[in-house]
Amino acid sequence: MAHIKSRKHKHALFSSLGNSRINHTMTVAAAAFLLPIAAQAADPALPEVKVTAKTENDFKADKASSAKYTQPLVDTTQTITVIKRELIDQQGALTLTEALRNTPGVGAFFLGENGSTSTGDTIYMRGFDASSSIYVDGVRDLGSISRDLFNIEQIDVLKGPAGTDSGRGSPTGSVNLVSKKAHLDDAILGSATIGSASQKRIALDWNKAISAEQGSAFRLNIFDQDSGVVGRNEVKNKRWGVAPSFAFGLKSPTRFYLNYLHVQQDNVPDGGVPTVGLPGYSSPDAKRPFIGTAPKVDPKNFYGSVNDFDKVTADMLTGRIEHDFSNTLKLINTARYGKTSQHYLLTSFMGSAANLLTPSTTDLSTWTLARGTRTLKDQENEILTNQTNLIADLDLGGLKHSVVGGIEVTSEKQNTWGNDGLGTLPAANFYNPNPNDKVTGLNPVRNAVFTRGATNTVSAYVFDTIKFSPEWQANAGVRIDHYSTDYSAASLSTATANPTLPVGTPIPTNINMAGNLVNFKLGALYKPTKDSSIYASYSTSKQPPGGSNFALSTSASSAANPKFDPQETKNMEIGTKWDLLDQKLSFTAAIYRTEVSNDIVQNLADLMYYQTGKKRVQGLELGVTGAINRNWLVSAGYTRMDTSVESGPLVTASGINNLSYTPKQSLTAWTSYQLPMGIKLGGGTRFVDALLRGTDGAVGTPAKTESYWVVDAMASYAITKNVDLQLNINNLTDKVYVAAINKSGYRYTPGAPRSASLTANVKF
Repeated sequence: MAHIKSRKHKHALFSSLGNSRINHTMTVAAAAFLLPIAAQAADPALPEVKVTAKTENDFKADKASSAKYTQPLVDTTQTITVIKRELIDQQGALTLTEALRNTPGVGAFFLGENGSTSTGDTIYMRGFDASSSIYVDGVRDLGSISRDLFNIEQIDVLKGPAGTDSGRGSPTGSVNLVSKKAHLDDAILGSATIGSASQKRIALDWNKAISAEQGSAFRLNIFDQDSGVVGRNEVKNKRWGVAPSFAFGLKSPTRFYLNYLHVQQDNVPDGGVPTVGLPGYSSPDAKRPFIGTAPKVDPKNFYGSVNDFDKVTADMLTGRIEHDFSNTLKLINTARYGKTSQHYLLTSFMGSAANLLTPSTTDLSTWTLARGTRTLKDQENEILTNQTNLIADLDLGGLKHSVVGGIEVTSEKQNTWGNDGLGTLPAANFYNPNPNDKVTGLNPVRNAVFTRGATNTVSAYVFDTIKFSPEWQANAGVRIDHYSTDYSAASLSTATANPTLPVGTPIPTNINMAGNLVNFKLGALYKPTKDSSIYASYSTSKQPPGGSNFALSTSASSAANPKFDPQETKNMEIGTKWDLLDQKLSFTAAIYRTEVSNDIVQNLADLMYYQTGKKRVQGLELGVTGAINRNWLVSAGYTRMDTSVESGPLVTASGINNLSYTPKQSLTAWTSYQLPMGIKLGGGTRFVDALLRGTDGAVGTPAKTESYWVVDAMASYAITKNVDLQLNINNLTDKVYVAAINKSGYRYTPGAPRSASLTANVKF
């Protein structure tokens, strides 16, 4: 059961317990102290009585949250990183992207294609885009939005194909966010934060037991934030949310949870800044070589308009029933309806030779950049799903089995509309852009252009872990998905593409397809000791045409063409896991190879497209998480990835045979220490290797970004047992770096400069 805890300062052994539990623990401790004395006085021959208790580990998790993982992490044949709430809070992380810095090689490294800009949590993991493989409590979460963590207890990052667990998805992993739920301990935790870039945020986490006898409780999480973005003029993050949770029957065999989430955002989006002056940049125009030696623009510059917007509304209603038939048989049923709408308009740009004008070679104040790329997204996503899992511990044939069987029925929809009236802006001064320039004709109104995609899926799966002896066990899982996708769209005719139709005539498109996906995974594990394991595993996943974006296509070169087979992924992994220091500290190491096949490539001999493309990612990943002692916590990870295109054209602008937006090496580390007098100190570092961008024929733009180190620090002080202050300083050395780059290399997102935030926490 999850409990609200102090986010910063915890007193000694009782740090993670509520007041009622403190009293109970003190009573037990007193009994442990007095009982042997009383026993000896009554009868010296009586044996000694010892009472022991195990405190919660604030960084290390024992199990993944999914019911499909029945074994502890140390006995799970797969790389899984669990990011717990205490680590998130110590770092002052507020969004999913920020929290994922705690797992190496995962991040928002891709800014978008050409003039468009990626929105929300564009997560790359082990060489591939995993943005469509984000889940909340095991249910796929739709929408390209930035996810706030105000209602999240922990984050599970599953590395490697997740097709057996979740169905269609990214070739290299998934992310599952675990929501806060009501429980029976009364507690209140409030926080208020101020910081750089006019950051202002308040949050409340309140849990109340309605009836301890009946096991009913209520929990409420709310937050409100109005902030700029450090190092970026005009960009704003304004959002609020509320998440009530009810629980019933917590002391009974049948438990019911009802959770609701509502979030609204009203942001000013960021299209990045020109890459002129970055290492590797050269002039896009051979007649103007001086552009290649021009200085960088100020990374704070904003090339959009104050009229740009990103409006998001998200609602999610979840019901969950758990019933224990016995100690060895359990049923879990989860039903959810979710809806997310996003209306987004960004003034973007492409720094091509035609768009970058330089009237004077020496007077930089005369240079201008066209801002004619108006990027729009008017989109709505819906999901309706029901998952039923039956979990059983069995003895069959003299062997112990942990079995999970389940059925999942899901309906997913995505509607996208075109808009007229996006307006036009004058060219921006290249080195001194004015976001207040007048936008002419701005009046967004939906037109006849639209796309509609819907995927219905019926799935069945079964997992089994077989224990042959205390030292040896094996696991297997298989999942079958039957899916059907319907896609319709309307585009407007043009004089060149459709000369026989009046310009602006809607042209309908209707495409549908259906099929079956079968995925499986196998694992074998040997335990040298009860707290360690050595394992090997094999797993698969598949992504059918249109599986990531609900869009089908009749284009011969599109992977969304129904004539093509699903993309296939195979993963092999060998690893070891050790729980050390009386299970307080976890060490993990794994080597893996992931092979992705059925990519669409063009044959240069006949210029036709075939599914002969193959890509490979292989590497090493290390991790250390937990407590070195009662006061010293640590979380660290390192990965090295070798990526390549095994068949098909190269995908990087540099011509190096690697995958784009995938750092060869990356490292993340964080540690904190609780000092006397209520003082806690913490800090960490992040290393991200060079990122190779994709290729689209852009001239003169950087082919890659440079590697970088970033150092962060934290200090907290408990003023009283109920109030503490926490200071976070990010990018302590004020490192200048590129956080993300777009496919053409015309634009990049500057890394956040040094910033600070101060949080006051109140807990009861």
